[in-house]
Amino acid sequence: MLNADALNQLRQLKSDIEEHKVVYPGTVKATNGRFGFVALDDGRDVFLPPEEMQKVLPGDRVNITVQEGDKGKTQGLVDELLQSKLDTFVGRYIIRGKGHFVAPETPGINRWIFIPPQERQNAEPDDFIYCRIHRHPIKDGKGQAKILKVLGKAGDTGIERALTLATFDLPDTWPDAVQKQAETLDESAINALKADREDRTDQPYVTIDSPGTQDMDDALLAEPNATGWKLSIAIADPTALIEPGSPAEQEAFRRATAIYFPGEPLPMLPDSLSTRLCSLMPDVDRLALVCDLQVNNDGSLGDYDFHLATIKSQGKLSYELVSNFIDGRIDDDIKALPDAITNSLDQLHQAATALRKWRAEHALLSADRPEFRLRLDENRRVRLIEPSVQNEAHRLVEECMVAANRCAADFLGKQTRGLFIQHPGLREDRVDNIRSLLEGYAPQLGGLAVHQADGFRDLMKQADGLEAEVPVKTIISRQLARAELSFTPAPHQGMGLSAYTTFTSPLRKYTDFHVHRLIKSVLWNTPMSELDDARLEELQRTQLHARQAANSLESWLKSDFARTLGEGEFTGTISRTTPAGFFVRLDCNGLEGFVSCKTLDGKFSFDPVTLRLTHNKNGRIFQLDQPVTVCFAGVDDERKQILLALKESA
Repeated sequence: MLNADALNQLRQLKSDIEEHKVVYPGTVKATNGRFGFVALDDGRDVFLPPEEMQKVLPGDRVNITVQEGDKGKTQGLVDELLQSKLDTFVGRYIIRGKGHFVAPETPGINRWIFIPPQERQNAEPDDFIYCRIHRHPIKDGKGQAKILKVLGKAGDTGIERALTLATFDLPDTWPDAVQKQAETLDESAINALKADREDRTDQPYVTIDSPGTQDMDDALLAEPNATGWKLSIAIADPTALIEPGSPAEQEAFRRATAIYFPGEPLPMLPDSLSTRLCSLMPDVDRLALVCDLQVNNDGSLGDYDFHLATIKSQGKLSYELVSNFIDGRIDDDIKALPDAITNSLDQLHQAATALRKWRAEHALLSADRPEFRLRLDENRRVRLIEPSVQNEAHRLVEECMVAANRCAADFLGKQTRGLFIQHPGLREDRVDNIRSLLEGYAPQLGGLAVHQADGFRDLMKQADGLEAEVPVKTIISRQLARAELSFTPAPHQGMGLSAYTTFTSPLRKYTDFHVHRLIKSVLWNTPMSELDDARLEELQRTQLHARQAANSLESWLKSDFARTLGEGEFTGTISRTTPAGFFVRLDCNGLEGFVSCKTLDGKFSFDPVTLRLTHNKNGRIFQLDQPVTVCFAGVDDERKQILLALKESA
């Protein structure tokens, strides 16, 4: 038995050890195994053995101590939990004996988590469940979870969408305050605002969109003049009905964008606003922010101005109908259109043709590539994948939108603060690779300053159609940086423009909604909620999160559909390459699948300059844009990735 002095000495020793203990802050990184790592703030990665990994979750911020483990290997011991970012997650409900658990679907959590009796929500075995961490495992490695919602079982109608929403923490209902605000708005709110706006309800504006579209952002009108055309782009004006800082605007910011999930979109604004009161529906008065601009005969832009107006769309025209009109295929639907509309369509086509010609000569155009549309069945799974043809009507609308957005960017560029979309061109870490690529395969382009806007534009123009041993333009296109939001104008190198923003989709994108506020604030001194740096970063993160969610659900649906492909052979083109293999885009339906180097004879080396895979012995090459023949080889269910096998002889 220790006396009081000995106990005090032990306490003092423990205190001294704690006081002089060296701890290192870092972030937990999970692996596919039971062990993990901590990425220290000083740049080192420290190994976490399984017993320590049991105490933490992926993304946790922790303090660790470092010691020498088995066989002299440095390892970490978790000392303190600083912050846990993982809050909610999706998993499958499991019962083993008397224990009830969730097996998380979250990558990196390779263990079951106990669910106490009072938190089980009547879930049944194999249900997918949406959970929250109820007790962090930091103390003893035994975490607990509580069920927030039972989502359903595999095979249930719409389970893929429900799981995606839960996995990405996306709201599927409207807060009460937003719903209440939407319910207070009706046609009388529009009528009350007409007096302060130009009345353009007698002018032949038309919308051009897909037949099923209900949230119509834009309506168009054009007429000729002495030096070209007067182009008028009317954009839906939800900012007129939604008060700054109101619940609906706050929720729009929180969602950032409408997400066009296959079969059932997730809107940014309530349907009563996005598809009715604010949508530029035909034959009803609607509020619009209108950009009138001069398009010169050579396609350059002249003077422009913005107007608050009331318009009445004279028709919702499909892309197919307008394309038929442009091509001279006159059917009964076209014959039924008033002369004012057909005259405007003719002028819109001429103006758009000039705009596109100017962009082809002075900026950059996106290359057309085959697009495909998913058709779902009654169970919300892919029934059919069919080509989505981009015709002259699509290009007409695109040119009008780009022109209007260029005007908005020019206008905001003259103010002290705006909101712009900038694109820095090549990723900084790939510039040297691109220079090496040009030196080896296109020396005539080697002198271009590829990291600058003008040099990048010249590079992309001259690489188009370039005959070389490797597909130079495609290789460059795979190494571009991501577009970013900015308060100040900067080049959008991907479009070859000195500045760019968007305001033409305010029903679908918060950035466009905000640009409406900016324009109106300057011209008509209307109130608005400002964005700061932190909110701008949050907006970008939310936009990326939304894209990831849409891609995740689409990949899931496509991988399930791929199981119906059978044993036939399919032609395709190599769309991406990695050191582990290459992706092939099928010609018939646009599905992308992965061919692993492990399924090929021999070993391959990856060249980061040409993005080629080369056989180490016989020299066989796989590179971007290369046609190949493949067959379906299965699905990686964890990654929701289609697996393909090469059918060509080695």
